[in-house]
Amino acid sequence: MGMAVVMLIGLWIWDELSFNKNHQNYDRIAQVMENGTANGSTSTGSAMPYPVGDALRKTYGNDFKYVVMAAWVNNHFLSSGDTRVSFTGNFMSDEAPDMLTLKMIEGSRKALKDPSSILISQPVAKALFGNANAIGKTVTIDNKGSFKVGGVYAQLPRNSTFYNTNFIAPWAYFVKAESWIAKVENMWDNNSFQVFVQLADNADMAHVSEKINGLIQKNSPPQVAKVKVVLFLHPMSKWNLYSKFTNGVITGGGIEYVRLLGIIGLFVLLLACINFMNLSTARSEKRAKEVGIRKAVGSLRNQLIAQFYCESLLIAALSFACSLVLVVIMMPFFNDIAGKNLFMLWGSPLFWLSSLGFTLLTGIIAGSYPALYLSSFQPVKVLKGTFKAGAMAAMPRKVLVVLQFTVSVVLIIGTIIVFNQIQFAKNRPVGYSRDGLINIVENTNDIHDHLYAMRADLLESGAVTEIAESSSPVTGLNNNRGDISWQGKDPASPASIGNVRVTTEYGKTVGWKFVQGRDFSNQYLTDSLAVVLNETAVKYMDFKEPIGQVIKVGPRNLTVIGVIKDMVMQSPYEPVNQTMFYITRDGFGILNAKINPGMSAHEAIGKIGAIYKKYVPAIPFAYKFANEEYARKFTNEERIGKLAGSFAILAIFISCMGLFGMAAFMAEQRTKEIGVRKVLGATVFGLWQLISKDFVKLSAISLLIAIPLAYYFMHGWLKNFTYQTPLSWWVFASTALGTILITLLTVSYQSIKAALTNPVKSLKTE
Repeated sequence: MGMAVVMLIGLWIWDELSFNKNHQNYDRIAQVMENGTANGSTSTGSAMPYPVGDALRKTYGNDFKYVVMAAWVNNHFLSSGDTRVSFTGNFMSDEAPDMLTLKMIEGSRKALKDPSSILISQPVAKALFGNANAIGKTVTIDNKGSFKVGGVYAQLPRNSTFYNTNFIAPWAYFVKAESWIAKVENMWDNNSFQVFVQLADNADMAHVSEKINGLIQKNSPPQVAKVKVVLFLHPMSKWNLYSKFTNGVITGGGIEYVRLLGIIGLFVLLLACINFMNLSTARSEKRAKEVGIRKAVGSLRNQLIAQFYCESLLIAALSFACSLVLVVIMMPFFNDIAGKNLFMLWGSPLFWLSSLGFTLLTGIIAGSYPALYLSSFQPVKVLKGTFKAGAMAAMPRKVLVVLQFTVSVVLIIGTIIVFNQIQFAKNRPVGYSRDGLINIVENTNDIHDHLYAMRADLLESGAVTEIAESSSPVTGLNNNRGDISWQGKDPASPASIGNVRVTTEYGKTVGWKFVQGRDFSNQYLTDSLAVVLNETAVKYMDFKEPIGQVIKVGPRNLTVIGVIKDMVMQSPYEPVNQTMFYITRDGFGILNAKINPGMSAHEAIGKIGAIYKKYVPAIPFAYKFANEEYARKFTNEERIGKLAGSFAILAIFISCMGLFGMAAFMAEQRTKEIGVRKVLGATVFGLWQLISKDFVKLSAISLLIAIPLAYYFMHGWLKNFTYQTPLSWWVFASTALGTILITLLTVSYQSIKAALTNPVKSLKTE
């Protein structure tokens, strides 16, 4: 069991460490990122201004083989003839296929150089064209642009950052089709794009990163240049494991989970090895005579040590064979919990070499103490019958049992606190109503163009209570602005405020909560120049009386009409970003709808879908529930919590197996003593107490060690979160009580069995 757990964790770690290695130029690909420092605080982002791509090519062209501009991976509707499907994909420069070394099934990577061509993945080709040849066929995206298929590539593996890139459409088309890009293509203070690069063969990653660091700073207008912006290259090798930045410095990421599960795996294997050590040394008296005779006939201690090691290695080899079967059986369940697509690497020489080393190491660790202990017996004492393992002989076994339960208790407490932290963040007030709130991505202008006609039909149907457009969903914040000023603002101090463009009915749709002032209303024509702030924005701007204050946003002067409670739109573990909401005529992208609570969600969605198709016939109706999108923010933590919890339960199970074996051996060893005590009048309950109390003492000692350790480590872990669950006393008390109960249940069977044995039979046998 222990070896099977370690193998599963090993496969998971291998998958994490091999992330993105399917790309041949893995070690030379990077994403351009920036650190922006303002007011003594540094934030890190991957969104870039449009001019960065061209500037890198022109100024530092010799350092790069490819500079790839890209939008963001989003869901799009693809159609060909009467077939319509939904897939995620991106718009990227024509060098992207070569940089990513896409494996082409049909066509060529170079096809993307034609702005009328598109590359699609094999699943997209299958969905649109079945088994027919896709090359040359027409694909339409979001009922807007039509392209001919220039190539079909194999789907990228799940452990690739570009796994969800199911099609790559021309960057040139994207720039032309999105009219807003023309307004920002020369702006160095509008971060809306991604930039990926592949270094030239003779270039050094660190050196090039240092060369380009001042690119934005020297090209920014004076008012923006007050924010110190430093560009840097984030290597592909660090995208998965080192993606967490704090104040401009890498402080972790996926590597934290790799370390966590790696440590858990080693501990689980250690517990299994301790079981072997304990049971081997506990039966020492039964092998003492064998050792004495072998020594008497001339066997050397080294020979005996080798014998015991061989026995241990043989058991380890048999255990490894059994663990392979267990891993194959457990793999589907493990993949489901981990969200992976792991498989056994049967054809990999590295796998078998690692397995051989793993088996040898396990055998040596498990057999070390028994080999050294058993080979140390003195033949004279053994053969004369004067050898008896004293109280001190059991001390190492007791220490190992305490170690087992200490590790298990720490794992259990840690798992409970992880789940408590996730639940604490889930229950954090979000400042709006998620129930019945859906968002629909506007992949076409048809929704915006017919918004109020659609609204009238939806309200008449009774399916919704209100609808509104916005530039960000309630579970995300897509844009920050820096071209903002207000009375009392220090001109030398840069600003960065999240901004959400909305229609008048937004507040009624999402159910935000006002602290001061009022909501937007069609009754006030001046609301076209009004703004609503969240509480954090009021503090950020240091407004004592926010209502009536004027904020200059670009060329517009907006008047504050209301202050709302902070809405948790981004990470539920982090502080809310200062955000403003204002009305515009365009620049949206999200349609929000509040389902009528008096109608079932199923019926309401059916009616919404029918009205949607009336106004947007070419695009399939697709929606997302806000509460489901919010829940997805916890997916990674919940998966790790489930994995850690599962392994913690296995650790307890392995420890209990060892305890059960130890209890059986002790009951057997004390058969005569129990028989004598029963003859003298001892009760079954008294004998149960006699045998069980030693194990309860060991559990109590392990709790005294484990609880402070768990508190120390989990207190440090919680410091990573701004909003922390309290380390409640009941977590430690319930774990302690559970550990004592598990110990009693484990040893009680053997204790009661021994106590019920007929004393006449046991004494006669002895």
